[in-house]
Amino acid sequence: MDKKRLLLISVAAVIALGTGIAAKSMFGKAAVPAVQAIVAPAPKGPRVLVAQRALPVGTIVTADAIGFQPWPKDMVRDAYFLDDNSFSMAKLVGTVVRYPITAGQPLTQGALVAPGDRGFLAAALTPGMRAITIPVSDKSSVAGFIFPGDHVDLMLTQKVTGNGPDASQPLNVTETILRNLRVLATDQSPVSDKTPDGKISVHTFHMVTIEVTPRAAEKIEVAQSLGAIDLTLRSITDSQAELDAKTAGLSTMPVKPGGPAIEGSALNATPTRPIEGATTFSTGGDVSRFQRRTVPAQSAASRLGRTGPVIKVVRGNAVEQSGEGGAGLAGAVGNMTNTIANGAGNAGKTTAATSPAAAVMGN
Repeated sequence: MDKKRLLLISVAAVIALGTGIAAKSMFGKAAVPAVQAIVAPAPKGPRVLVAQRALPVGTIVTADAIGFQPWPKDMVRDAYFLDDNSFSMAKLVGTVVRYPITAGQPLTQGALVAPGDRGFLAAALTPGMRAITIPVSDKSSVAGFIFPGDHVDLMLTQKVTGNGPDASQPLNVTETILRNLRVLATDQSPVSDKTPDGKISVHTFHMVTIEVTPRAAEKIEVAQSLGAIDLTLRSITDSQAELDAKTAGLSTMPVKPGGPAIEGSALNATPTRPIEGATTFSTGGDVSRFQRRTVPAQSAASRLGRTGPVIKVVRGNAVEQSGEGGAGLAGAVGNMTNTIANGAGNAGKTTAATSPAAAVMGN
């Protein structure tokens, strides 16, 4: 190979090497300084009890709903709960929120109603709802595993009898008449009893107070006169599943003025609102082949279901009772019409020949 060509290659290699070394030294000196995160200084001051999440009116306070947070000393009020030796978290668990509290807002002593205080149960009720107490047994109360704040379904068990040819075998039926009822108290305690080590104490009780709509309260009173009622405990995830179903249903609806506010109100009420209608039932025939599935036959008189006024027709000094109900009324009017038509010339036998209405006397 030509000596000149070798010399040129060598010179080019030396220049390239020098250029690379120079570039490395230049960029190495201009290294980017490390960025340090700026940490906000922790607020100094006493620790104040605040809400960990939004607490609407009627919310039963739990241990995870509240917590302490440092608060500026010059903004602390006398009504705030402070983290000192005189405070006891156990005394606030089970209380009810009287006024709406936003997340991060300090709790005040006047915003909570403690069990036993006047107006506690009224504060625990959702606006527009009612409280009703029903008797239960060890069996109908899930052996005492129902606590205030749980949600239950209400079942009615009854026997439907008839007076027809097959009256000897009544229809045994159990029906879920109401669902998603919030338990407010068991016996006279609106909070769960705890053992000395902090665990919830399970015990039987004889009365349960639940939150219902005015219409549902009427249904419960009637149900207690029809047969036996039982409570079934709902899963804590059922409300979320119904909320998801409600959301799916609203997503297919057309948008209307004020829609977001209406939808938000409907969604917020879904998890705790009692559910009426669309009831389910099971008969004796669903359990055993020897039980009936249908309602026993009723006589014609029983199918009427009600009695009407007693109709009396006065003929001279004689008073005739024509019957009860619609059939009796029709027969009485027919008899009066015939009497008036046939005896119009003999006023002494009928005291009311001038007007059929004058001959009718109701009890």
